[in-house]
Amino acid sequence: MLVNRSGTMVIPFLTIYLNHKGYSLSDAGIIMATFGMGAFLGGYVGGRLTDTYGFFWVQVASLFMNGLLFVVLGYMEGALQIGLCVFALSTLGEAFRPANAAAIAAYSNDHNRTRSYSLNRLAINLGWAIGPALGGLLASINYALLFWVDGATCVLAALLLYVSFSRERGISLLQQEAPDTSRAPSVYKDRSFLTGMFFIFLVAVTFLQLFSIIPLFYKEAVQLDELTIGIILASNGLLIVAVEMVLVYKLEKRGKPILYIVYGAVLIGSSFLVLAIAPVLVFVSLGMLVVTFGEMLLFPFANDFWVSRTNAHNRGQYAAVYTMTFALAHVLAPLLSSRVAVWLGYRGLFIIDFAVCCVAALGFIWLRSQLKENG
Repeated sequence: MLVNRSGTMVIPFLTIYLNHKGYSLSDAGIIMATFGMGAFLGGYVGGRLTDTYGFFWVQVASLFMNGLLFVVLGYMEGALQIGLCVFALSTLGEAFRPANAAAIAAYSNDHNRTRSYSLNRLAINLGWAIGPALGGLLASINYALLFWVDGATCVLAALLLYVSFSRERGISLLQQEAPDTSRAPSVYKDRSFLTGMFFIFLVAVTFLQLFSIIPLFYKEAVQLDELTIGIILASNGLLIVAVEMVLVYKLEKRGKPILYIVYGAVLIGSSFLVLAIAPVLVFVSLGMLVVTFGEMLLFPFANDFWVSRTNAHNRGQYAAVYTMTFALAHVLAPLLSSRVAVWLGYRGLFIIDFAVCCVAALGFIWLRSQLKENG
């Protein structure tokens, strides 16, 4: 995961790249939305394949093919070609997520599961601290370098995963036996889970602007260069690496996961209020600090929320819906945010983002009362 995410640089800079190529903000939003469409399909397919064939091969194939497509994307010309390639890339890439989530659940237990997901997020965010910073440097030299480096790290991660977890070495505590799906309650009958995913979706629509509209806001409104943008984005990952594992370890013992999700939603929303104050570097930095602490509270305990409702026979289904929730948000985040920014300006967009996160926080407070969470 660390190797793969250390090459994360194409998606954070894609809106700026498209702007550099002459596409309007609205056009860039549409192209970015195709990423979410592919991610939605990839999440569904990845979940079904995970429950059918096991998480090992889904992860390896997804990483390898995703790497090849990143290189191909760098040679695409025209909105249609770029959009189709982004769709294919995200479909293959996001199939990895439910398989990876199921793998972590299989190798962990009830006592260390939240920390296991946090450890995985630590690897992701350590890579995120490297990728955008390096991406900003490479983009200042030549945007084509982003696609080659991102693709190479995906392929290298696939090879490392295969060598480390090949069948000869025992790839699963469950030996990757085909699950008996007849004993698996359908995820679509779990109303509490689906309600929680709706509220997660509301937060995700705002948070995922960090990968689409926010870098463009830094570029256009704050007048930051690519290297500075990359450093600011990388600070998110560095702070998570330094703080999240300790924070989750302390909070996990208290047994109030939904309450921490509420706090996380409020903090993520508040970060947009900070950005709405003024387009200057000090508020950009403060906004990144606030959204990072919100992320550290919300996402580890959101994983705990859905995993606690699964068993070994339907975990892929739940992981797929969780992935598809974020994928749908990936579709709407750039589409809606780009249009709202055109109509109301960035400040109007950020105020709406804050309101949406508050609605999600209130929703989780209601859901917590329905589930009668202890404490």
